[in-house]
Amino acid sequence: MKIGIVGLGLIGGSLAWDLQDLNYQVIGVSRKESTCNLAVEMGIVSAASTDLDMVKTVDVVFICTPLGAIASTTLELIPHLRENTIVTDAGSAKGAIVSAITPHWHNFVGGHPMAGKEESGLKYAQKDLFRHNPYVLTPTEVTPQESVAVVTEIVAALGAKLYQCSPEIHDRAVSWISHLPAMVSASLIATCLKEPNPDIQQLARQVASSGFKDTSRVGGGNPELRRMMAEYNREELLRSLYQYQETLGEFISLIESENWDGLHEVLVMTQRSRPEFLNHTLEERKKEEGRRKKEE
Repeated sequence: MKIGIVGLGLIGGSLAWDLQDLNYQVIGVSRKESTCNLAVEMGIVSAASTDLDMVKTVDVVFICTPLGAIASTTLELIPHLRENTIVTDAGSAKGAIVSAITPHWHNFVGGHPMAGKEESGLKYAQKDLFRHNPYVLTPTEVTPQESVAVVTEIVAALGAKLYQCSPEIHDRAVSWISHLPAMVSASLIATCLKEPNPDIQQLARQVASSGFKDTSRVGGGNPELRRMMAEYNREELLRSLYQYQETLGEFISLIESENWDGLHEVLVMTQRSRPEFLNHTLEERKKEEGRRKKEE
């Protein structure tokens, strides 16, 4: 099977690298000639070009451009595709993307590999980036089942944890665990910057440790990516932000009223609930570490 990767950044490059290692023939497309050359030199793809016509003979195309360029890139790509070519994407918002592309290309399967790093760009691509991490497919009632099956087979080969749901369900779920945390984290940094006393501001920066590092990490990520999250998942992000605002108000009320028992009860609940959001990845990683130790 021949696979095309359009957009050779962190996600596209990592995806191409893994697929190449799985003996798929991988063709890359990037808007920069230098990126194409680097991808070939690194062995990430077998060939690469800035010309979209490069993918005219592939069986499956992964669109791995920035979120805001996925729909326009796909529409631009369509004249270069064979009628039975399957197109899928790697965007973190699905409703708007699926709605924009499906009327123009029946063989489109929405996708979202939920893995990444703080850095961006091809030079940060890494093997096994998707292993044990969630990968969500969002077919609709008009998506050909045989196309979903092909993309499913490829994703399974990556070692990712496959999930399938509607674009609408995806966007609401992702707003809670990805898009909302990004905005909350960014707002934390923005709030700290509002301290008016320069001496306190300076001391806060000097003594910031693991707590601030952990809670501010996603807020300090790629601004363009964060903006696209908000733009393309606006409705669901606003829904989660308003709920967060309400919950934050409840915390404020508990502290203002010195209801320490009530606060403690909420904190116990959050402590108990957090592992439910993380165990699925921690368990898989522990198993993988165990397997590697046995092999060594």
